Amino acid sequence: MRVLDAIAIPLALLSPEQGAAVLLPDGSSAAVFLLYDGSVHAVGNLDPFFGAPVICHGIVGDRSGAPTVASPLGKQVFCLRTGRCLDAPGTALPVFDVRVRDGVIRLSIPGNTDEMAIGA
Repeated sequence: MRVLDAIAIPLALLSPEQGAAVLLPDGSSAAVFLLYDGSVHAVGNLDPFFGAPVICHGIVGDRSGAPTVASPLGKQVFCLRTGRCLDAPGTALPVFDVRVRDGVIRLSIPGNTDEMAIGA
């Protein structure tokens, strides 16, 4: 995966368990989350059910040991590791590879590039 040099976020700007929106070069946005365990996750910010860029405002949680975020609109829960919606199989958010080095978060191009229905 190619790391986007333009996407550099100081780790110190994030608060644990609260998302932050990051504007990407193509005009879309990512939702970045710092968890209490120190891990950082980034997924697409656009809610695939409502079409609104609100995932960064979601509620961070855990389901069976996997970190999750619940959409603030419909409350659908997404795995922060895979992007898959745990409440509606077949729907997912793009997932970004995240690297943290010297207090700076860098995002990669996502493996799945659009909010999508899996298998569609």
